[in-house]
This record gives sequence, structure tokens and C-alpha cells, in this order.
Amino acid sequence: MKQLILDYTPYCTRAAVVDDGNLEDFSVERANFRGIVGNIYKGKVENVICGMQAAFVNIGEERNGFLYTGDSLVDSRGLERDMPQGNKTFNVSPGDVIMCQAVKEPLGQKGARLTTDVTIPGFYLVLLPLSSFTGASRKIEDGKRRAYLEEYVSSICPDGMGYIIRTAADKASDDDLSNEMDALKERWEQIRKDYAAAKEGELVFEEASLFERAVRETMYEDVDEVVANDATVVKKLSGKIGKPIVLYEGERNIMKYYGVSAQINHLCDRKVWLQNGAYLVIDKTEALTSIDVNTGKFVGTSHLEDTVYKTNLAAAESIAVQLRLRNISGIVIIDFIDMTVEEHRQSVLETLKEALKRDRMKTSTIGFTALGLVELTRKKTRAPLDEFMLQPCKECAGGFVISDSQLAFMLRDDLVDFIIENKCDVVYVGTHSDVFDMVFESGIMNRQLENAWANKQIYFYADDSIAREKWQISKDKPEGLKSYVRVLAK
Repeated sequence: MKQLILDYTPYCTRAAVVDDGNLEDFSVERANFRGIVGNIYKGKVENVICGMQAAFVNIGEERNGFLYTGDSLVDSRGLERDMPQGNKTFNVSPGDVIMCQAVKEPLGQKGARLTTDVTIPGFYLVLLPLSSFTGASRKIEDGKRRAYLEEYVSSICPDGMGYIIRTAADKASDDDLSNEMDALKERWEQIRKDYAAAKEGELVFEEASLFERAVRETMYEDVDEVVANDATVVKKLSGKIGKPIVLYEGERNIMKYYGVSAQINHLCDRKVWLQNGAYLVIDKTEALTSIDVNTGKFVGTSHLEDTVYKTNLAAAESIAVQLRLRNISGIVIIDFIDMTVEEHRQSVLETLKEALKRDRMKTSTIGFTALGLVELTRKKTRAPLDEFMLQPCKECAGGFVISDSQLAFMLRDDLVDFIIENKCDVVYVGTHSDVFDMVFESGIMNRQLENAWANKQIYFYADDSIAREKWQISKDKPEGLKSYVRVLAK
């Protein structure tokens, strides 16, 4: 069974796609930082860099956005003319006001990537309000069905607009499609009104929340069940998809209950073990991500070349999964174990390419370099997962450690297990001060404390002699403990 699991806390939201217990996709979004991809702004062109074929646009964020000249054609009203791809010219000057949409998050010292090719996504369709192009997803395998969808949508599409027909539309009725077309057109009209009323550099339209995006992006993947741990979320999303949303009300965290917490925690690991005993080592730098393949405990049953070949095949499958789960993007260099048989090299490369087809992000596999390394690229949009799950090490100021927020999630799961297994109403928890602060800042225990545990007394105390990634949980008050704080629902 394939499930979409939605985990709500006041601090952040998490969404996971799980297929028969295996984590296939995972996303996190902080409550105080939702990201800006998909947002539409009334931007003001600050300067045009002719040598870079780009413009820098003030969208009210910390850094100006970056608009490539080859991306779009805009006039004084910020609208794109319908021109064949490749014949576009760029006609903006400093001081021009344009409608633009963020297509890539700010990363490092770089501002957001912008486009004037505005798109409005729905569950079945994506509205192209400034283009007359209409086309269907290639993932709709039935050619007749794909042709019908293109013909039907085109027949009721307003002049000057276009639509991308998403894979999920394959199972949609004509009424589903026409109703969504109307809703998307209404949304666009509201955006135009808000744009006219907005000031320069202001946000005009905010992209949907993580949960709405997760539902929108996974419905075509034949998800059998959507489960959420918050009644408000269930109410908000119900009726938007063609299946009910289950409300989870158990004591344990929803990710723990469905058996994926441990898999999520392993996304912090530099070393990734494969089922056959081989392993990957994933290292990220400013310029690229390197992945090294090692035989590890796998010694095979025949000669060396066969062992190496089988290890590399397993690694190719795992690498595609890790890229998706960790949202690793940009340049990726893979150091497979050296193979002497050319057929084996090509087989491993084809296995990798096939596995990458399951990725929603665009990937391009360049192939083996002269040094025997495999080079590929993966499209950058949202921030990588490690920006949430890892943080710079305070001690060495060079490496990374598990983030305070991720440790708080891990502590919460251990604490819930302890209380359930020991059937206790009073608990004392000792943690490093960094994790102590995060527990109270995040409100991570809210759901339990507001419901089944309303009368439980859970006391936390800070002790920096405890390692950051460890904690002490007991039913009895530690001897000599004088200072502790009861955690309450925020």
C-alpha cells in the first residue's frame, strides 16, 4: 500500500510518501519559513547586467531575485508575448515594474531565480495565463487518452491562455477538469487584481502549503491512502482529492507509528548502507555533491568483477532514491567501483538512468568521464533537506551535526515510547541546553499534551554534560536535581 503521511506540529510540517513501509519521498517546511518557490511578486528591476544576460529584481526579499534574459519576454505591463521558444528577446530596463514568479529558492549568497512565465498549478492542470500552449504529460501512457485530454482542454480554453495537463488528469472526469479550469481562471483574475493594487516589491500570490503541494504532487503516483494527524488539516484537504483523508489520533507520532521515523533519521547520515552490505558515502560541498561507492561487507559469491558489478547495480538504485529523499541538486559526481567490462559499465549507467526517471525533478545523466566518474545534474528548486536536518558544528566550524530541531523530533519519539512502555504519569528528561531550548521553542509535544497526556507531568532540565545527541529519561527525579521546567502545550 502506498500512503501519503502528513505530520503537523506548530514548529514545522512534514510529508512522507511510504510504499509498503519504505520511505520514497520526504519534505519538511518550517512554520516561520515556507519558502518562496511558486510565489508571485510585483517586482522592480534594479539593474540589468548585459554581460550576464540577466536582470536583478527587487521582490522585497533579503536579496534581489535573478531573472535570466533568455527565460522570458516581458513588456511594460509585465506580460509575456506568445513567441516561439528561442526567438525571445529581453526588453527590461532599470525601474521597470514586472510580474514575476520564483522558480528556485535563494541558496547561499544567491537570490531567488525568477521567471515571468507565470504558472498557476492545480491538481489536474497547470494554467499558463500568458501562453497559448496546451500539452499533456508524457506520463499519461495511453496515447488516445492523452490526445483526447489535449483536445478537450483546448476546446474550452480561453484565447491567449494555455494549460499543462498533469498526469493526475488521466483519471479525472471532464467535469473535474472543467471545474478546475474555472477555479484556476478565477485565481488568475484575483492575482491580476492584487497585482494592480500591490506596491513595488510586494508579494502578490503565495504558493500553497507543504501539505497541499504534497497532495497535489503525489496524486498521480497511485497513492492509496492519505493520513494526517491534525483535524484542521483533514478538514482543509478533504474534498480536494478523490479519496478520503484518514485522521490519525494515536499517542505515538504519526511517522513513528507508520515505521518511517528511523528511515527519516538516517537521512542525516553521511554513510548509507545497502541491503547487500555495501555502502555509499555522500559528501556535499559548495560546488557539487560527491557519492563514493564501496563494497563494504559485501564479498560476493564468485570473482571480483561480478562482485563489483552487483555492488554498482545496487548502488545505482540507492543513489537515485537518496537524491530524491535528500533533495540533492546541482552537480553530482558518482565514483562507482572500477569495472573492467564495458557491458557492465553501460548496464550500471542504464540502471541509474532508469531509476532517475521516477524522480519528479528533472535530471540529466552525462555519463562516465575520462576518469571513470559518472556525472549528472539535478534541477534545483527548493532547499535541500540537510538545511533542516543538519547545522554547522559549533566546535570545528567546518563540518555539520544533526540540527537541534531534528534532535527534538528524535527525543520526542523516544519520550513517547518511554511513557507508553512504562505507563508513567511523571517523567524527568535531561538534555543538552541546545535541545532543551528547541523543545520549548518548537512546541513539539503539543499534540500529546493537548489530548491524552493533558494531566501528565513532563519535566525537562538542561545539563551540558549530556552529549547533544543523547538524553536521559527517568520516572524518578534525579538525585540532587534542583532546576527543571514542566513542558506544557503552547
